[in-house]
Amino acid sequence: MTIRTRFAPSPTGCLHVGGARTALFSWLYARKHGGDFVLRIEDTDLERSTQESVNAILEGMEWLGLDYDEGPFFQTERFERYEEVIESLMMKGVAYRCNCSRERLDSLRDEQMKRKEKPRYDGRCRERDIAGDEPHVIRFRNPDEGDVVVDDLIRGRMFINNRELDDLIIRRSDGSPTYNLTVVVDDADMNITHVIRGDDHINNTPRQINMLQALNLPVPKYAHLPMILGDDGARLSKRHGAVSVMQYKEEGYLPDALLNYLVRLGWSHGDQEIFSTEEMIELFELEGVNKAPSAFNTEKLQWINQHYLKQHDARHVAIQLAPHLNQRGLEVTVGHHLQAVVEAQRERAQTLEELADISLFYYRDFDEYDAKAAKRALKPEAIEPLNAVKAALAELDGWSRESLHAAVAGVVEQLEVGFGKVAMPLRIAVTGGAPSPDLDLTLSLVGREATLRRIDQAIAGIERSAR
Repeated sequence: MTIRTRFAPSPTGCLHVGGARTALFSWLYARKHGGDFVLRIEDTDLERSTQESVNAILEGMEWLGLDYDEGPFFQTERFERYEEVIESLMMKGVAYRCNCSRERLDSLRDEQMKRKEKPRYDGRCRERDIAGDEPHVIRFRNPDEGDVVVDDLIRGRMFINNRELDDLIIRRSDGSPTYNLTVVVDDADMNITHVIRGDDHINNTPRQINMLQALNLPVPKYAHLPMILGDDGARLSKRHGAVSVMQYKEEGYLPDALLNYLVRLGWSHGDQEIFSTEEMIELFELEGVNKAPSAFNTEKLQWINQHYLKQHDARHVAIQLAPHLNQRGLEVTVGHHLQAVVEAQRERAQTLEELADISLFYYRDFDEYDAKAAKRALKPEAIEPLNAVKAALAELDGWSRESLHAAVAGVVEQLEVGFGKVAMPLRIAVTGGAPSPDLDLTLSLVGREATLRRIDQAIAGIERSAR
């Protein structure tokens, strides 16, 4: 049997963290077992579904590298098929028309709540002959007796008594099919063998199993993933920060870092924290998924992201960094210089956004200095070493790290002062106080003209302050 999993988002918003984890686990399970991963867009909510959301989901999947073997399939293109199945259920006597008014249903619910009963439809229209030309919905006739058995691959075996389930609506009064009906038909038609989804669908599962059995269709295996919580223990939401996958891209996270973090949200393999994609596929099993909810920890994600910033090939990081620099008004191309900047700075940043911010001084001058650094280093007594080092640097034939180091060391010897008396004001003059590597590497990347110009700027600023 070929393993077939699916990811079936509703296009009513962006691809969020919870959905991305569901997609990842479904993708991993299919890849692990040499199966197929299907993408299905559940867009039957016509009022809330948008093409913009569809595009955002597809963009998020592509950025994460979660390629699908089939799809995307759209439920709105399958309405004829759903109607065919509904008619089949009517013919079998396991679906019926219902014309109960909203007022009656609300009253029924209120009475049940007062009696502290679980609200459910009372089956009033089960045996009534309601004409097809009058306003109505169609309900699935749920079995009255027995239990539905759900052998969940994460939670274990669950029993749900059919008396707890009511006759759910499978076609609305406007003729559109409902979620539980479309999912049943799609999973069967697409030969889905394993349904991996969030635990917010647990209540739907017994209803869907009953419908599948009424249609004499195979029941897939189910695995319900525990919810993701914020740091405060509440379900993860926008108030906890970024929840959209593409927002993490904008904030400077690498896709494989986010994937690595998501795979550890509820799944583990010993104490291992860092997984390549190949390792994820090799090691992932649903039996390793925890039953308890997982807490999203932004600091942990940042740590993982920094690991990837440091470990990736510099050109790969440079390609990802360039757009963040260009958004800051630069016109940076991916080449030797940008790769050298990445190698020089990446240990000092946790995200591409941070890396971009601390690397701006390599590409453009600045008007302000870090206040604490300037107060400490750009004092009147710094004018002499700055003038001396500028003269030494201006006379250099080349601009290599070796010649730069030698020039600064020569000034230190000439003035008979400690290295910091020359190096500290020079560093602040050239970088503005931004985090930077060894001084000779910093100067080599900033370049001759910018270095000399910024020394002049620092000297002029000290002289103005001293007046």
